[in-house]
Amino acid sequence: MGATTRDIVGAATGAQLAMPGSYGVPPRGRRLPDSTALGPVRLQIAELERSLAFYESVLGLRVLERDGARAALGAQGDDRVLVELNERPGARAAGRRGRLGLYHYALLLPGRAALGRLVRHMAEAGVRAGAGDHLVSEAFYINDPDGLGIEVYADRPRETWRRNGRELMMSTDPVDVQGLLQAAGDTPWTGMPAGTIIGHVHLHVGDLEQAAAFFSEAIGFDRITWSYPGALFMGAGGYHHHLGTNTWAGAGARPSGEGDARLLEWTIELPDGASVQEVARSLADARYPAEAASEGGITTRDPWGTALRLRVRADV
Repeated sequence: MGATTRDIVGAATGAQLAMPGSYGVPPRGRRLPDSTALGPVRLQIAELERSLAFYESVLGLRVLERDGARAALGAQGDDRVLVELNERPGARAAGRRGRLGLYHYALLLPGRAALGRLVRHMAEAGVRAGAGDHLVSEAFYINDPDGLGIEVYADRPRETWRRNGRELMMSTDPVDVQGLLQAAGDTPWTGMPAGTIIGHVHLHVGDLEQAAAFFSEAIGFDRITWSYPGALFMGAGGYHHHLGTNTWAGAGARPSGEGDARLLEWTIELPDGASVQEVARSLADARYPAEAASEGGITTRDPWGTALRLRVRADV
């Protein structure tokens, strides 16, 4: 979600508590398991050393693996890979209007205090950020050195979420920055905390109905919020969104090219191999190509060419 868009669902006349099962529209066929989560994002960037300096000093990630022009990054005290950087010298900066693919990927911190400490750290480092209170979460937005969008956020407790009919209420309101800093207390920022995960991915797409056909009907996400102008948000297990899609790149937008800084692949993690194979069958029934991945699971591409991997979670 962007920090400049407003009011997915208006002020809450008739708003109700978003109890489990009371919101969202499931696909007609198979549905992703409630325990669905996201795994690593793979990015193409222009200069590995430049990117590592940013990811380590600004976001506080650490290098877990490095092999030539590739590096895998994770949170402090956590061996889970969150971001993989792949160098392509001379890659063109992202963020230009008229490109489909990544809008941003989102790092979900384990709590509001951790987000407050990161916000204070970024302010002290002179990092400029956008911000939005989305009712279900509080979020800040920055770009990496290649213009790739990053959201860092913390969720609000689910018992505070509201719905309007079957639609989960979300918005983009001003963030209570002082409240976040108070929640941070005097504890210093020591890097991205253990327990940080990829909370969601948000993509520029060419058509929302086509996005729903692929990501909801074929992959199995529920449609959660659909009144935000030009956007559709989808998730599993009642989550506000594992995936955002939008048409904000404009009519006639083209996919990012091989020479662009871009999202190479994102990952959906499922509880078991049977769940992965169910998605494979659903994709085949809908005539979307998928193939076995060399490291396990399957890979496919959305209608605009962005690669998606589905695999079994390593910790189950």
